[in-house]
Amino acid sequence: MKSQGYRHRTRQLLRKKAREKGKLGLSRILRIYQPGERVLIKLDPSIHKGMPHRRYHGKIGIVEQKRGQAYVVNVTQAKAIKTIIVRPEHLHPFNT
Repeated sequence: MKSQGYRHRTRQLLRKKAREKGKLGLSRILRIYQPGERVLIKLDPSIHKGMPHRRYHGKIGIVEQKRGQAYVVNVTQAKAIKTIIVRPEHLHPFNT
């Protein structure tokens, strides 16, 4: 029986390059996002807490509110708008 866990088929997707390995910088964790700000969801494989599903990796969302240490982000998936809860380690500011 094949395992169908939450992170299955992510060997290539959730892999850091050699220069990216090591501890995460504090600026990524301490950055404050304002409601209405656009963010890029980029999963950090070294931190499992607050990580959304891999289907949202590379998607652009809009911050709705802050909830504890995490953020509520709205992401469009096909025609639906999904609401996910993501910690700031997995978010990047998106500038057009």
